[in-house]
Amino acid sequence: MVYFAKWKVVLVLTICALGLLLAAPNLLGRKQADALPYWLPHQQISLGLDLQGGSHLLLEVEVEAVLRERLESLVDSVRIALRKARIRYSGLGVDGHAVVVTVKEVSRAEEARQLVLSLDPDTTPELADGGRLRLAYSERSIRDRAITAVEQSIEIVRRRIDETGVREPTIQRQGDDRILVQLPGVDDPERIKRLLGKTAKMAFHLLDPGTTPEQAMAGRVPPGSRLLPSTDELDAGGRPRMYLVRKKVMVSGENLINASSGVDQRSNQPVVNFRFNAVGGKRFGDVTKTNVGRPFAIVLDGKVISAPVIREPILGGSGQISGSFTFQETKDLALLLRAGALPAPLTILEERSVGPGLGADSIAAGKVASVIGLILVIVFMVVVYGRFGAMADVALLANMILIAAALSVLQATLTLPGIAGIVLTIGMAVDANVLVFERIREEVRAGRTPISAIDAGYKRAITTIIDANVTTLIAALLLYQFGSGPVRGFAVTLSIGIASSMFTAIMLTRLLIVTWLRRFRPQVLPI
Repeated sequence: MVYFAKWKVVLVLTICALGLLLAAPNLLGRKQADALPYWLPHQQISLGLDLQGGSHLLLEVEVEAVLRERLESLVDSVRIALRKARIRYSGLGVDGHAVVVTVKEVSRAEEARQLVLSLDPDTTPELADGGRLRLAYSERSIRDRAITAVEQSIEIVRRRIDETGVREPTIQRQGDDRILVQLPGVDDPERIKRLLGKTAKMAFHLLDPGTTPEQAMAGRVPPGSRLLPSTDELDAGGRPRMYLVRKKVMVSGENLINASSGVDQRSNQPVVNFRFNAVGGKRFGDVTKTNVGRPFAIVLDGKVISAPVIREPILGGSGQISGSFTFQETKDLALLLRAGALPAPLTILEERSVGPGLGADSIAAGKVASVIGLILVIVFMVVVYGRFGAMADVALLANMILIAAALSVLQATLTLPGIAGIVLTIGMAVDANVLVFERIREEVRAGRTPISAIDAGYKRAITTIIDANVTTLIAALLLYQFGSGPVRGFAVTLSIGIASSMFTAIMLTRLLIVTWLRRFRPQVLPI
């Protein structure tokens, strides 16, 4: 065990040098680190919300809205199917989690049931007395749609936040229909809330030419149409102008592949430029070709952004959204369209802001605790084990550098519990050395020579060291797997600390001892 192969020496020294190089950017400011050449390490430890300050949001996904939208779409499909078959009906609408309709000609009720059977595979039409037809979703189908809606919402929230440039956000599911969002270092939380609060469902609809909005507001809205308000236009009474639009979506925002903010060359006003994929571009071209001279409403989240008249076919698959926008609003709208639409609206249930002052106090307290713990451990090891203790202290300092390097490379978020994990690691890092040194003492008392005592000490202590550290590592991994937030932060630093302390205690300390032993060849071990 006292023999150290050259390749092991090179490996240990390389790992230590690499750790020092990767940890070095943490000594610089953020701007200085970002200004380093690309071929040099520039990643720093990412501080969590409790250390850096920022915003904490708890969002709720309105899963009922997903089902309600699906049911409304199914109502339109049933209406179209029955009209094509010339089956008279009444009472078509949504009742709870089902679509209901009454077939006036009872003799054709079974024909109607067969007709709507294939409209949605997740529903089973049930025919009751009097020609009443009911299409209901099963509980399993409703549950699956809710799970899918939450998973899609998490992904789209992540895309939107990533577009804003927030470093190391925490976005995770909490419960059945909630999303936890933590944004370290956010200096404009209101903008983030506006971005997350918009569903960003964009669609293109034709206006209903047969009825004016005033007639629809005074009487009954024609079937297949609906009244939608404008986002910025006002009527004579100062209220939002209303548009009567067809419910049928001519082109969906799902076909968008890109959106960007820009400036209209003619009016010099901020606009949003968008481009469709091949399918959307063809639909957009077909619609504009067959409806020249008719207004075309651009609808975002149930409001009409603008309703320009189609002056000529638009065949290139791209277009422009104009309105009373500011430059920042066009940037945010383009961001929302690029990230995609949320499957359901999000409600902010809880909001907290953490000031950077609290994080600075936490960092200062963590530094004090770490330094005090480090000094006490160093003094203890030197007092109890002398020169061997000093070698263990060198390995301990190397361990701290390797932890900082690992946190920087992995971009793991350091939280206040994570600092606690580092402080705990400082105490645990010398455990392996203590076991080896005590074993060496026993061998010396038994009359062994220095080389024999060191060899036996490492051989007999190595199994205990591995067992103790592996069991602790398993506990840390379980904490990470089943914990969340602060618990995970503690588990991350503890796991990295265990791995690095195993390396420094078994490899680096032994290399220092073997080097000293070969150079000085002592007759008595100073331990």
